[in-house]
Amino acid sequence: MKTLPAYDPTLFEGAAWYYSRYRPKYPPVLFDLLVEKFHLDGTGRLLDLGCGAGLIAIPFRHNFQEVIGIDPDSEMLKEAQLQAEAEGATNISWVQQRAEFLSPSVGEFRLVTIGRAFHWMERELVLGKIYELLSDDGGIAIIKTHEDPWNSNHPWKTTAISVVKRWLGEQRRTGQGGKGVWKPIEVSHEEILEKSPFPRQAKYEIKYEKSWTVDSYLGYLYSTAFCLPSFVGNNRENFETDLRSSLLAVEPSGKFTEELPITVIAAWKKA
Repeated sequence: MKTLPAYDPTLFEGAAWYYSRYRPKYPPVLFDLLVEKFHLDGTGRLLDLGCGAGLIAIPFRHNFQEVIGIDPDSEMLKEAQLQAEAEGATNISWVQQRAEFLSPSVGEFRLVTIGRAFHWMERELVLGKIYELLSDDGGIAIIKTHEDPWNSNHPWKTTAISVVKRWLGEQRRTGQGGKGVWKPIEVSHEEILEKSPFPRQAKYEIKYEKSWTVDSYLGYLYSTAFCLPSFVGNNRENFETDLRSSLLAVEPSGKFTEELPITVIAAWKKA
């Protein structure tokens, strides 16, 4: 039997406040797509795995009787609860837990969403557990966003990463208190899903426009696993000065706009 790797609590340490404020919000067109494809009618329950600061659970709550957000990071959940209270959301419960430890005790769901988080999970294990929790008319939506500056040709994004490398080194950091190194997944989400119990799958692509300022992009960087505030430490003021001046050299207005794609990998329990 495969041993489950231990969860790394430093993965997003110190990022929650920035995550809730500076990560791109999911656009209404995404939720409209999910409502259409999964025939949502306000009934049933939503399980949002790797929910982070609630960026899916909170705006999507109106389409379900009840929402459960699960995440292993306590700071993310505290931020999610604060944001939910500010929005007057009363049908969401937040649970600190790894997706790998899901059990039937959590109940049955109409839809399970995973946004910006599936790559952190033991994917085959999690898919098997999700399948057992779904109602017969239920399904799963794995949501991939593509704002990653490490894989962008935008001059201002490549400039931002050049600044990150200048202060944090050439290798992309992740986890282990900043000593870990990012390793891309070798098998795609689609390939993993094809080997799962789900009999029917589909993929959808949507796009939306996202605008940034120098300050909001700085906040975005601090929300990522590769540029946590703790990584720059005592150099924070100098790092921020470098980032601002470098971005303004590319775009003096300090305003940046891009078209961001979103991929939805969907699957249903029944064919």
